Amino acid sequence: MTILLLAGTVLIFIGGVGLVRLPDLLCRTHALSKAVLLGLTLMLIALLFQLGTAYATMKILIIIVFHCVTLPIAGQIFATYAARDN
Repeated sequence: MTILLLAGTVLIFIGGVGLVRLPDLLCRTHALSKAVLLGLTLMLIALLFQLGTAYATMKILIIIVFHCVTLPIAGQIFATYAARDN
C-alpha cells in the first residue's frame, strides 16, 4: 500500500516537472494528464486496499472510472483552446 502511494506521488511530481520543463503546450498537457491519471489511480487503489469495505470499493471504482474518462477529454479540450490562442 505504501508503495502504491509513493509511486502515485512520484508520478504526479514527474507530471509537474514535465509541465515546467517541456518545450511546447501539447507536450506539457500530454505529460501532465498521463502522469496525473496514473498517479491518482495508484493512490486511489491504495485507498481501496486500506478501507476494504464494499461500499468504499464501489465509490472508489466509480471515481477511478470517472477520472479515466474525464481527464483525457479535459486535457484535449484545454490543449485545443490553448493552441487556438497562439
